[in-house]
Amino acid sequence: MSLKAATSFSLLNTRGGSLDHKFSSASSLSSNNLAVSLSIPRSKTGFGFLVCASKGADSKSLTGVVFKPFEEVKKELDLVPTLPHVSLARQKFTDECEAAINQQINVEYNVSYVYHAMFAYFDRDNVALKGLASFFKESSIEERGHAEKLMEYQNKRGGKVKLHSILMPLSEFDHSEKGDALYAMELALSMEKLTNEKLLNLHSVADRNNDVQLTDFVETEFLTEQVESIKKISEYVAQLRRVGKGHGAWHFDQMLLHGEAAVA
Repeated sequence: MSLKAATSFSLLNTRGGSLDHKFSSASSLSSNNLAVSLSIPRSKTGFGFLVCASKGADSKSLTGVVFKPFEEVKKELDLVPTLPHVSLARQKFTDECEAAINQQINVEYNVSYVYHAMFAYFDRDNVALKGLASFFKESSIEERGHAEKLMEYQNKRGGKVKLHSILMPLSEFDHSEKGDALYAMELALSMEKLTNEKLLNLHSVADRNNDVQLTDFVETEFLTEQVESIKKISEYVAQLRRVGKGHGAWHFDQMLLHGEAAVA
């Protein structure tokens, strides 16, 4: 906010004394708009001078930009809903962004469901790859956490969470050529890339609707983590391709279960 200051001053003697010569020229200036106050103490004579601040009689209003909150808030008050089923917090949140968030929630839940199926497969007694079972169980929980985070954000912006159907995943992951460990990890890599693509689509929807808050949320909470997950699973795929289906797959599973240092 800025106000345009006055261009002239008027000097008044506060104690009825005479003006010094050095102030006489200033006192002869006429005030066009606004005078600025200034006190000058005079310890020896006991009186001083005061420049008074006042609005000029010939000026109708102050120039410059003035923020009037009680005036500008009126248009916002008109937008506050009165119906009980309508969100009070919603502001500059389009229907397209709301629908895109609900779609991403569905993506996260579907990926979580697939990872949960992988956990169940590798936890079988005749498969018994506990490291892979633990990895996919944690991955399932993580993806479900992403869905819940999106649901919380949807409510925060005043949208409505609408859960869609979740497709039934595969329950068998054995592969005659690749083996079950490599096949499942390649499938996980494909799903992480697909999730990243869906997140980028959500980001583009937010950008198209000039929703800076949603773009910041996607960038801060998801995109960096998603790239890191793709990198990690890509390395797992590369390692499983090297070790093969037999003892090498078991050694890789032990690495996931106990950590790299424990099997080095």
